[in-house]
Amino acid sequence: MSVREHQKRRRRERIFRAAIELFRRQGFQATTASEIAKAAHVSRGTFFNYYPYKEAVLLDYGHALLSTLREMALRRLAQGEEPLEVLRFVFQMLSEGTKAEKDLVLPLLYELLNPDPLRAKAAFEALPLGDLVAEILKPLRDRGVIRSDLSLERMGRTLADLYFLSALRWAAYTPHRDLDQEIERSLRIALEGILVRP
Repeated sequence: MSVREHQKRRRRERIFRAAIELFRRQGFQATTASEIAKAAHVSRGTFFNYYPYKEAVLLDYGHALLSTLREMALRRLAQGEEPLEVLRFVFQMLSEGTKAEKDLVLPLLYELLNPDPLRAKAAFEALPLGDLVAEILKPLRDRGVIRSDLSLERMGRTLADLYFLSALRWAAYTPHRDLDQEIERSLRIALEGILVRP
């Protein structure tokens, strides 16, 4: 890495840390790009060179959390833990993170639904939860435990969407409910289906 690239990376990390600290202290909506730039000791224009909009900071935040969660999940799989238990662990960790950082997670989740297709795509690519779920499900596919007529990608994205929408509904409309139970119930319905079996 060149000196220039190293400086750019350090500047981006400084902007990121300043933004997250301000978001936590005074709220995401109340924080302006100018305040973030000032706290990071850069110009407002420099902030926008690194993050084209304020929500983009949250994409880095979400990506970092999912990267850490992926490492934990794959380690558990490698140690022989059952994939469905690993899947439940991932959803439990997501639930705990959502509850702890509700004010950061809510605008992050809204980015997935952004009417601007480029921003929605950026959010989707920054939050590859569906890919992680597909990796967790692969051993079950290999053993013939789950359906073979659906792609792992489709199943992974469907279960990821289940989390995203459950968390969004909870954070935006029903924070008085138990998010762990909401996600577990939704996951059970997705895994077991809604049709009565003969």
